[in-house]
Amino acid sequence: MTQYTNEVEKQAKLLEAEEWAVGVKAIHAHSLNSMWYDSRPQDTDGKGVMDIEYNDGLIERRLESGEIVYFGTRLTGDDLVYEWERSNG
Repeated sequence: MTQYTNEVEKQAKLLEAEEWAVGVKAIHAHSLNSMWYDSRPQDTDGKGVMDIEYNDGLIERRLESGEIVYFGTRLTGDDLVYEWERSNG
């Protein structure tokens, strides 16, 4: 029965990491066009935005117009588990 121990532990970690991933890492309300991830400087040309960074690496930008745009990509699989372990060391 212990032959599956590693697989069960790996799956348990992945499930915990996926739950952690949707948590908010940071919220930043600003009008700066110099954020390291910002490829849309037109969003902040005299306007404010709210950027929400999630634990999985995705950044959601909410514009004054109500539009939502995304930066980055979601971590998945082993990459997500690695980041989860690093953050919860």
